[in-house]
Amino acid sequence: MSDLRERAQALDTADGLAPLRDLFTLDDTVYLDGNSLGALPRHVPARLQEVLTREWGELRIRSWDESGWWTAPERIGDRIAPIVGAAPGQIVVGDSTSVNVFKAVVAAIRLAPQGRDEILVDASTFPTDGYIATSAARMTGHRIVPVAPADVPGALGPRTAAVLLNHVDYRSGRLHDLPGLTAAVHAAGAIAVWDLCHSAGALPVGLDVHGVDLAVGCTYKYLNGGPGSPAYLYVAERHQAAFDSPLPGWTSHADPFAMTPGYTPADGAVRGRVGTPDILSMLALEASLDVWDGVGIEAVRAKSLALTDFFLECVDAYAPEGRVTSATPAAHTERGSQVALRCEDAGPVMSALIARGVVGDLRRPDVLRFGFTPLYVGFADAERAARALADVLAGSAA
Repeated sequence: MSDLRERAQALDTADGLAPLRDLFTLDDTVYLDGNSLGALPRHVPARLQEVLTREWGELRIRSWDESGWWTAPERIGDRIAPIVGAAPGQIVVGDSTSVNVFKAVVAAIRLAPQGRDEILVDASTFPTDGYIATSAARMTGHRIVPVAPADVPGALGPRTAAVLLNHVDYRSGRLHDLPGLTAAVHAAGAIAVWDLCHSAGALPVGLDVHGVDLAVGCTYKYLNGGPGSPAYLYVAERHQAAFDSPLPGWTSHADPFAMTPGYTPADGAVRGRVGTPDILSMLALEASLDVWDGVGIEAVRAKSLALTDFFLECVDAYAPEGRVTSATPAAHTERGSQVALRCEDAGPVMSALIARGVVGDLRRPDVLRFGFTPLYVGFADAERAARALADVLAGSAA
């Protein structure tokens, strides 16, 4: 144990991202649940206080113009863009991930060649994505085809209109092959829609370079936007003129304040807007993104892999033999930024860990999930978490 603790200290000392931890409101808890809810950046409360007291309290309606409220969805989208590998003008922030999945899936169907009637959906997807895609299929007369991501190339055909996939599996942390699968979807003449909830802010995505058509993601995990912070929608520039949203709200109108009965869509990613933006959560997210200033996603990815490698090494060294097994791929090319451990009594084990100040989460029935957010999680955190896990497992086995 002393050897691993010394290595953790040395790794933290050499870590170029370590100073970023001070930008967050954290305590002595080892917080490994940033893949569900990111930590609070320290400066966000002061920014929200300013929004509440001056922009809303004093300027009131004037803030739509004078404080930039009206343009916030596109402005914040442009700040997210470099994190996911997109040029400006292709991301709009607003609504929930679920709403954006609906927009993207229906829009993908409308972008696809006529006569195609199948939607391939990641069989292991986060449940909401499947629910939304199934509803979209019913509404459009299409058929849902559940398929494992690795099996997508063999399932594609002349009937495939769109494919909805998760970049990282929310249970296991498996990273799917976005470049290869997107290329296969395009070779079949279909439209690729990616859910980035568990990858954006943890690893390079490369939306533009890999030719992704449409993508959605939340902002409250690795982007630290706060509970329920608005999601985002990516519409590749080449599709924007033909992007036909199933939710044509007034704020995506070419002239929203004309209040005309007929709908004329705005140009660009603005077409992805629907109703009035959620300004308080929107501006909290904007402030939260300040922690990314000067941070390269490649450095984040390198630390993520080093952290998860080290955690798995510590678990292997400390945990009683046979009590946990990793469901997360060992290969770096197949791993996101979390470690999922299968454990027979996962529920009581996670409760005991939380009581010891190590916060992960549980995915029933048997998965202990530990998310590693490189902006604020260190190697000493990983070692302490593995040591606490071993203590809990040894106690529960006694």
